[in-house]
Amino acid sequence: MDRSSHPRSRRFAPVVAVAAAAALTLAGCSSSSGGKKSEEGAANASAGKATTPRMTVALVTHQAPGDTFWDTVRKGAEAAAAKDNIKLVYSADPNAGNQANLVQNAIDQKVDGIAVTLAKPDALKGVIGKAEKAGIPVVGLNSGLSDWKNLNLLEFFGQDESVAGEAFGKKLNEVGAKKVLCVMQEQGNVGLTQRCDGVAKTFEGKVDPQNVNGTDMPSVKSTITAKLKQDPSIDYVVTLGAPFALTAVQSVGDAGSKAKVATFDLNKDLIKAIKDDSIQFAVDQQPYLQGYLAVDGLWLYKNNGNYSGGGEQPVLTGPAFVDKSNVDKIGEFAAKGTR
Repeated sequence: MDRSSHPRSRRFAPVVAVAAAAALTLAGCSSSSGGKKSEEGAANASAGKATTPRMTVALVTHQAPGDTFWDTVRKGAEAAAAKDNIKLVYSADPNAGNQANLVQNAIDQKVDGIAVTLAKPDALKGVIGKAEKAGIPVVGLNSGLSDWKNLNLLEFFGQDESVAGEAFGKKLNEVGAKKVLCVMQEQGNVGLTQRCDGVAKTFEGKVDPQNVNGTDMPSVKSTITAKLKQDPSIDYVVTLGAPFALTAVQSVGDAGSKAKVATFDLNKDLIKAIKDDSIQFAVDQQPYLQGYLAVDGLWLYKNNGNYSGGGEQPVLTGPAFVDKSNVDKIGEFAAKGTR
């Protein structure tokens, strides 16, 4: 794609992302054979069913094996793909170099659009530039809010991790926490670093960062347990993903600690833990919405020339707190695997 034709190279005032929200009203799935010409996409949008030509979209994330958070992202992406007559190709690797290779594979396959996470944006800069030169629109989701514009992406859908961290720190002040262990499951992931840094910015107590190997849950458990035994003054364990929160609960028990656990992100098992007070609260960034809007955004761009945020502003999907006050309602959706 020539930079002069890319919407990020034009001048636009920031706008509210109405187009993507409106697309949520579409329902159903068309046949895989496609239908009317793409220039008729705007007319088709109001019909409630996509009959636009078949598209292929690659969703490339930094998912680590066993991290159920990404199952929810993928479900949202699949729902949008089914509605929009899109063939969705999903791939993932937590290693940034390998993730870049997966993006290159999508380029080689001549997909119609790419949705990518930017946990380590520097490693993906070159291959994203190749996608642009190949005329393939790229949107970002989940990780990379600070870098998507610099990388010339079309749109970004996710949470401002610094803002989420700051809100988390304030919540810890409200519950009377004094010393926090902030567990980071992937060293070098900018989004995770921003979360812990955000907590430290607003939390009035002390934050002790702790790196763990998120791909080895027994190791995560033993590392947290050892830290709690070593420092009994830790009264809150903050994890940056739902599976790690549930493991931290086990570590608290093994260490004989009185520390409580709170976390970023959500899944159906975490809902149960909030209900029984094993987990105090969680920050939900709505991963289903991230996957849905990223895929739907590419369809809207191809078929109606839309780009949420005008190419200047991200579409924020969080943060929102889940605790005893609202867990029952949100739990209804989490049980379906969509929150």
